[in-house]
Amino acid sequence: MDLNISSLHRLGNGEPIVFLHGFGSTKEDYADIARLPAFAGRPFVAYDAPGCGDSECGDLSALSIPFLVDAARAVLNRLDVQRFHLVGHSMGGLTSLMLAHEERERVLSFIDIEGNVAPEDCFLSRQIVSHPSDDPQRFFADFIDRNWGAPDFSSSLYAASLRHKVRAGAVRGIFTSMVHLSDHGNLLARFVDLPCRKMFMFGEQNAGLSYLPHLQESGVTLASIAHSGHFPMYSNPVEMWKRIALFLGHIAPE
Repeated sequence: MDLNISSLHRLGNGEPIVFLHGFGSTKEDYADIARLPAFAGRPFVAYDAPGCGDSECGDLSALSIPFLVDAARAVLNRLDVQRFHLVGHSMGGLTSLMLAHEERERVLSFIDIEGNVAPEDCFLSRQIVSHPSDDPQRFFADFIDRNWGAPDFSSSLYAASLRHKVRAGAVRGIFTSMVHLSDHGNLLARFVDLPCRKMFMFGEQNAGLSYLPHLQESGVTLASIAHSGHFPMYSNPVEMWKRIALFLGHIAPE
């Protein structure tokens, strides 16, 4: 299969931070790391997932979370990244979780930004079931309309750029895989059992997620981002980056 991955990366001394974006987003969600003094000189890798942004995939119907995990591994191997810190949002958080589960010795820490760990997290991807359509273009157009009118912070901003950031043919395979793993993949246990340091980041609008007390009791650091829902990188990027830097030890606690 033809696969061409578009990336942003800065290599150097030390283990890099690897960023995996969410569905309908791109590597540019994390481009500001190159401009933030707290991360000056820190190696990082961000790339567009197959079917998203400037990355190309010869068979969009083949896309799934396992496929995205294999793509992540290929990118890391191509850049000769052996050990790394991992940050993933939403779809990228689920991809990161599966990657960390398979590459336990390579992942030094994991910041999961509202990545799927339970069935309740499928409020976007489960629309492939709740609003079925045999026409990928029609489903995608309706999906965009539903998200544009959603009450969550930054939903309209997110929806407005979807057509430019992801191919309609990529949606069904990715969403179906996300729903299946969220319902049957025992994701919460996989996340808690990872041996690395872990943070779960969520917007304050989602402070009612049922599993947050369990994560806290299991030693996972929780980070609530004010004035934010599912998209802290759009609603409150200053706070998001501050919490990432604190967790990774780039700035001292106040």
